Amino acid sequence: MTYEHILFTVKDHVATITFNRPKALNALNRALLAEFANAIDQVEDREDIHALVLTGSGDKAFVAGADITEINQLDPLGAKHFARQGLDAINRLPQLPIPVIAAVNGYALGGGSEMALACDFIYAAETANFGLPEINLGIIPGFGGTQRLARLIGANMAREMIYTGKMIDATEALRLGMVNKVFAPEQLMAGVMETAAVMAQKGRVALRAAKQAINNGLNVDLASGLALENDAFALCLASTDAREGTSAFLEKRKPDFKGTLSSS
Repeated sequence: MTYEHILFTVKDHVATITFNRPKALNALNRALLAEFANAIDQVEDREDIHALVLTGSGDKAFVAGADITEINQLDPLGAKHFARQGLDAINRLPQLPIPVIAAVNGYALGGGSEMALACDFIYAAETANFGLPEINLGIIPGFGGTQRLARLIGANMAREMIYTGKMIDATEALRLGMVNKVFAPEQLMAGVMETAAVMAQKGRVALRAAKQAINNGLNVDLASGLALENDAFALCLASTDAREGTSAFLEKRKPDFKGTLSSS
């Protein structure tokens, strides 16, 4: 498929989706969200993709939010449909069986922050800014921001950000635990790809199991989470990757993981 609003590339088992509306600061409109959903379908279907990176075109924005021009024209039913389209697309990220890194290279506001929050973790440029400023428009976050931000940085800090609509810079986001690492702008993608390459070399079955255990465990009590981990651990041991990894350790060599999700 030819895309107009995103760029989709795959290299060395790492896929990159670049939001590509630089004149609109990569704002999310319905057309971009539809293309994004299609690209996620490709990522999900391809066994050769072991990690995914999201970033934005240009040096000003990751995603500066939802397209206000479209939002301004929506009636309540249209608004619900637009929010559902965005939420459905963004919700695909934690459901993917591979790690997803947000490479935030500028403004990540509104839907941009919500997109980044749905990734497994965030690396940011020193020039990045985060915020959920919807309150300034007389609305609230609609792509999961009220839920994911509170779970990540705590309810009180999330309330302050959402109630005031304030932005925070990359240093503050790092302090709050919203961001894992901060880089000079010119070093961001190299740092992201270095980590993505490390993860892409791991066993796919184990990566999927680890991601599912963490994500599902966050929504249950500790005892239930430990039970989920126990089941996932046992299933991993049945995979060809587990046999390869343990054999490589005993033979003092580097493992060569070749297991797939369709045939472990």
